[in-house]
Amino acid sequence: MAEKRIVLQNCGFIDPEDISSYVENDGFAALAKARKMGPEAVIAEIKASKLKGRGGAGFPCGLKWEMARRASGDEKYLVCNADEGEVGAFKDRYIIQNDPFSLVEGIVIASFAIGAKKAYIYLRAEYHYLRDTLKAAVQQAAERGILQGLEIELKEGAGAYVCGEESALMNSIEGRRGEVRFKPPFPPVSGLFGQPTVINNVETLVNIPRIIWRGAAWFAGIGTKDSAGTKVFSVSGDVEKPGVYELPLGSKLNEVVRELAGANDIKLVQVGGATGSIVTESMLDTPLSYETLLGSGAIIVLNSTRDVIDYVYRTIAFLNEESCGKCTPCREGTEVLAEVLGRLTSGDGFPDDIKTLAELSQAMNISSLCGLGQAAPVPVLDSLKYFKHDYENRIKQSVFLRKVGFA
Repeated sequence: MAEKRIVLQNCGFIDPEDISSYVENDGFAALAKARKMGPEAVIAEIKASKLKGRGGAGFPCGLKWEMARRASGDEKYLVCNADEGEVGAFKDRYIIQNDPFSLVEGIVIASFAIGAKKAYIYLRAEYHYLRDTLKAAVQQAAERGILQGLEIELKEGAGAYVCGEESALMNSIEGRRGEVRFKPPFPPVSGLFGQPTVINNVETLVNIPRIIWRGAAWFAGIGTKDSAGTKVFSVSGDVEKPGVYELPLGSKLNEVVRELAGANDIKLVQVGGATGSIVTESMLDTPLSYETLLGSGAIIVLNSTRDVIDYVYRTIAFLNEESCGKCTPCREGTEVLAEVLGRLTSGDGFPDDIKTLAELSQAMNISSLCGLGQAAPVPVLDSLKYFKHDYENRIKQSVFLRKVGFA
């Protein structure tokens, strides 16, 4: 299986510290074309391309831009979400390290399209070492007159997982506590500082110059009917070749984890990070697309030596720690899930634990305020679905040990 590199096409071929090497490879040609087209035509092209946000939610990019363009406000903002706090995700880091100029070009085109004079790059705290790379790329672009009055400011987060969620991210930029906001209003109407705001992640924005340069029809012709283009995946866990891979949407999970990453012994694969879906080896023919299985693009592989319940427990314990605490279902729900799963891993399970996990997970899914609480139960429910016997055996063992006086 060969990769199809669109987002990653410059990685390894240009000098990420020298804008000249980017310009020599048609860098900023798409921006020049976009300025000739005009904002409305650029938005129409992105809509026609069927590009969806690559952060996991999959909202149509062009539609979001159009909403912000038409919204009234004293000022408009473009925010690049470079937080990438998802467990197992490191694709955006790879892009920034190897091709920061494509990101800058994407930011400038997006800002031009929506009418923003100010853009922010929100960088996660753990990526502090990338700050100089980004600042240098922006500075070099400014010195060449490429920004044409656009101000790009770099903001660093404080390491909160929840700030990957767009409203919590905006609160952080504004200097407030990183917690989610009630919606509506949505950011394209009223976002950062109460003004129309578009938030796209790194991978989404790097697609923009490619689409403008080669055309919407070209991009829409890649992938599936409802999932156009390629997707960059971060693959880690029990594989021979962990790393970053780019394939057309609709490619099968097996092509990523077996053919490219070299996984052999597979017990389960989690797709989409900590809140992503868990699938078994028998499901590796599942296509990777928005209509089936995708998420943020983080793929974690576990082999047969791994304890499923322990893995899910550590995942939920992490999410419990990272919950902003604003809504009760997430704040209390992740606490109880972690408590029950913790008991199961230590051999102190009870017959009603499976029912408790399932019912609480379903309640959290429909009542939590943001994606963290809504999706936190996903690995719990999936593991109960595909590995229920592991839970049942653990509970039977606990009951037996208590009965004979060993627990």
